[in-house]
This record gives sequence, C-alpha cells and structure tokens, in this order.
Amino acid sequence: MKKLTSKQYRLTSLLLFSMFFGAGNLIFPPLVGRLAGHETWWTMLAFGVTAVVLPVLGVVAVSKSKGLMNLAGRVHPVFAVFFTIVIYMSIGPFLGIPRAGSLPFVMAVQPYLTKSVPMDLALLAYTVIFFLVAFWLCVTPSKLLDRVGKVLTPTLLMLMLILFVASLIHPLGSYQAATGSYASSPLLQGFVDGYQTMDAVAALNFGLVITQVIEGFGISQQDSPKVTLRAGLGAGTILMLIYLMLAHLGASSAGVLSAENGAEILRGVANQLFGGLGAILMALIFTLACLTTCVGLLSSISQYFYSLTKKGSYKAWLVMWVVISTILANFGLNQILAYSVAVLVAIYPVAIILILLGNSPIESKLTYRLTVGVAGAISLVQMLASLNLPIPVLYNLYLQLPLANLGLAWALPSVIAFGLGMAIDWLKKA
Repeated sequence: MKKLTSKQYRLTSLLLFSMFFGAGNLIFPPLVGRLAGHETWWTMLAFGVTAVVLPVLGVVAVSKSKGLMNLAGRVHPVFAVFFTIVIYMSIGPFLGIPRAGSLPFVMAVQPYLTKSVPMDLALLAYTVIFFLVAFWLCVTPSKLLDRVGKVLTPTLLMLMLILFVASLIHPLGSYQAATGSYASSPLLQGFVDGYQTMDAVAALNFGLVITQVIEGFGISQQDSPKVTLRAGLGAGTILMLIYLMLAHLGASSAGVLSAENGAEILRGVANQLFGGLGAILMALIFTLACLTTCVGLLSSISQYFYSLTKKGSYKAWLVMWVVISTILANFGLNQILAYSVAVLVAIYPVAIILILLGNSPIESKLTYRLTVGVAGAISLVQMLASLNLPIPVLYNLYLQLPLANLGLAWALPSVIAFGLGMAIDWLKKA
C-alpha cells in the first residue's frame, strides 16, 4: 500500500475542512455559546457528535462505496439517481452555492456601507467577482489542493486564530448562566444543534472530490477509505477546535454585547477587539469561509453531472453552474430558499441512514430499503407540513412520534425498521 506523506495528509485535511466550513458553520457556534453560557463545553461536546463525527463518516461512507451512486444504489438504482440529483441540486445551485455568494456580502460588507450606496449593484458586483474567483479555483481540479489547501484555508484559519487569541489577551467578559434547554439538557440540545447544521448531506457531496484527490496521489481504490478516514479525522479535529473557539467568543461576550444572531456576535467581537479594522477582518473571514465551501460544491456537482451524462465537459458544466448561481444569488434566492430547505430537511434523515449503514458491514438490500423507506416517508410528511401543505391525518400521527418536537421523529421508527429488516434477512438465511 502506497502511503501519503504527512504534508499530503495535512493538505487533504485542510481541503476537506474548508469544504465543510461555510458561513453557517461560522455563525452558529457563537450563538450556541452565547445561549449555553456555563454549559458551553458540555453542549459543544454533543454538538461535535452530529456536526463533526457524522460528516466525517459521510465522506468515509462515500469512499467505501466508491461513490454516492453506489451507496444509494443499495436501495435501488432508480432511487440512487433520484436521490443523488436531489442532493446535489438542493445543497448546490438551488441553495448552498448562491447563498455562499451572497451571505458574506449581507453579513460582513453591507452593514458597513452607507445608505447612498445602491445595494443591488453592490451585491451584483460582489457576487460576480466572488464567482469568477470560485470559477478560477475550480476550473483545474488537479490544482484544487494547492490553491485551497495551501493558500485559502491556512489564511482563513490564521484570521480566525487572530480573533480568538485577541479575545484571550483582552478578555471580553465572563460566561453567563445558560438559558432554556441549554440549562436543563445541554447534551441533548447540543446534539440537536449539531444535527441542524446538516453537514452530513454536504459530506455525501464532497466524498467524491476528496476520493479523487486521494487517488490522484496514487492511492488505490481499495486503500482509499483508510486514507480518507485519516484525512477526515484531521479535518474533523480542526473543525471541532474552530467550533470551540467560536463558541468561546459567543459565551465570553454575552454579558457585554447585545446580539440576536451569530453574525452580530462576531461583528461585535471584532469591533470590540480591533475597532475599524474589525470590519475588514470579518469581511475576509466570511468571504474565505464561503468561498472555500462554494469551491467544494461547484467542483463536486460539475464532476458528478459530467460523469453522469458523459456530455459536454467538466468546464462546461462548471460554467453553467457558476452562471446560474450568480443569477440566483442576486435575483431568485429568496424565492427558492424555502423549497430547497424543505427538500433538504426531507432528505437529511435518509442521508444519515445511508451514512451509518455505509460504514457498517451490512449489505442486506432489504434492510437498506426498509430503513431508508421509513425514514424517507416520515420526513416527507414533515416536508409537506413545512411547505404549508400538510396531510392532516398523517401529520397528526407524525406529531405523536417520539422526538417529533426535536425534528427527529424518524429516528425510532427507523431503528425498528432496521431491526425488522435484519431479522427477516436472518430468517431467510436460516
């Protein structure tokens, strides 16, 4: 077995981390820290299970299965095509990519612009430049590791480290008492908060890119999952450390800053520590975080559709997605956001089931079909309700399921379906 050098492992881990770490990952932990207060560390421990461990397992599951299509194909070939396309579209050009282009502007640039500046034109100029840079970074996949892993990600980490170290040198304040469920059930609340990042879905997208990077080093398909796991552990470690740093910023500033969301917390912290330079620091951090995630999404969706259709070229698909994303970032994002999020909520439990089964030795198609079918059916009921199209009888039954109040109504029925599938499969073989 050929082995990667320490440098190659480090670069691959940085690349994977950068793909996971977008604007949502940047602004959520400070808010969790602010609300959790003295319970921050217990909350973040559970947060890491669903926001770090699960995504890493997702990348490994794709590598083990030699692609998301093969993993989903254990349910049914038609389901594999449908599920994969829905994932790529909902988290890609219909949600993640255009939002990655517009969020840095809205969160870190627009608040500092005067009212005399036409915001629509400013957003258009920002997103055009943003997506041109993203296109350049993606256009040559073989250079992705060097451009992102060697340059962009270390720069992003350095900027966040500067913010964190400054908060230690000049403490913002002390941790406050935990609020609400963070006080009564910090572990459960942290688990649910991490679940809501939905990074496990992104992991299924990025698995293909990381596998190709690793195999580009000369690693065989057979050995790729082991190498992917090690690189994933590196990325997960960095991700968890950054989450802890961001949660500390939120918790330590709760008593001195008034804020309603993570973006306001970070802007306030940066302004408190660096004055006017804080605005520049936050603009750079938000832009780099969103840019690296956008690069991962653009690269993975372009590679997937090129391999699926065998038409055009990777570059042609990339150009198409960049143009569509630029348009949606400026003119259509709000209109499709509600639908994309609803679809994402529906496919998320199915993605988790596939990740867990994909990392197990289980190959029973019956078990896959029963477990995925139950999780998918329950999630579909939830999706219709979120779109204000509930089926009253089914939705009332949904509300009676355990953990429905946490958005986890699918969990226990899926476990039962899994057990039933395994039992039937065992009886058939007996």
